[in-house]
Amino acid sequence: MASIDRNFEFATNGTVSAASLHNLIDSATIFQGLITDREPTTTVGTEYQMLIADATNANAAPNSVTVYDLFEDALTAGTYSNANISEALTYGTATGTRLVSTNATITTGTITTAVIPALTSSTATFGTTTSTAATITSGTITNLASTTGTIATLNSTTGTIATLNSTTGTIATLNSTTGTIGNFTTTLTGDVTISTGSATVGTRVAVVDTAQEYTRCHNFNATALTITSGTVSWNLAENQVATLEVTTNSTMDTPTNPQAGATYVLIVTQGTGGNNTLSYSTAYKFSGGDAPVLSTGSAEVDVLSFISDGTVLYGVASQNFS
Repeated sequence: MASIDRNFEFATNGTVSAASLHNLIDSATIFQGLITDREPTTTVGTEYQMLIADATNANAAPNSVTVYDLFEDALTAGTYSNANISEALTYGTATGTRLVSTNATITTGTITTAVIPALTSSTATFGTTTSTAATITSGTITNLASTTGTIATLNSTTGTIATLNSTTGTIATLNSTTGTIGNFTTTLTGDVTISTGSATVGTRVAVVDTAQEYTRCHNFNATALTITSGTVSWNLAENQVATLEVTTNSTMDTPTNPQAGATYVLIVTQGTGGNNTLSYSTAYKFSGGDAPVLSTGSAEVDVLSFISDGTVLYGVASQNFS
């Protein structure tokens, strides 16, 4: 409450001057009970009013201001170097970029949408991480999946990528030095090139320049050749082991795509009724200069084996398998 100095004296039945009243008011004291004895307000609306003094005019009376205007002007006009906010901070509508910190450490939380120029983790394990330019120096990527996106450069030095799966996207450069890629699945549209170093493969992969022992059968698909107008064509690139049923007198045409050092096998079966002949172009040569005469009995089988010098097929015949 306000208290007026009771020791201030006026003359009995005297005249009170304006100056005396001013002195009396100037000496008034406001006690805290004037505020604490009031009924407290538990909620404050934006239009509630407060009294605020003008610091530039010490003699002026306080002016009223709404709570909204107080915080609107004070928060936007000033810079606050230290603010301790213990409760959750809720943003309104913002059109610009909110910069929380230039060096922020997020131990537990979810980043829904953000642009992260550099993402570095030493101990954290990320669930789903989306970034236009992420650098993970040490850590574990459990699953990296690209469906339609493009990964320009994927570089792993000491980390582990458990599964790398790309279906229709493009991985421009995949570079792993000492890391491990557990499972790599891709459909190649080009070549795989190892420019330096050597490749170490498991027992299920054949290496062209390494001696290997096969523990399971490996074979060529035996494909059937056909007779067209008495002539038989043989594409050696597609039919390294071929079969032929001779149903009419026929001639083996010059084979295409022979490879020096390659071996080829032709299994000839005499057709129904037998007595069909088979002659050969000059690209076929046999021991002694004489081409073998087919076995004449119906369903009898002759096996012709060849080795090529890149132009000529040199052959021997094993006949009359019946």
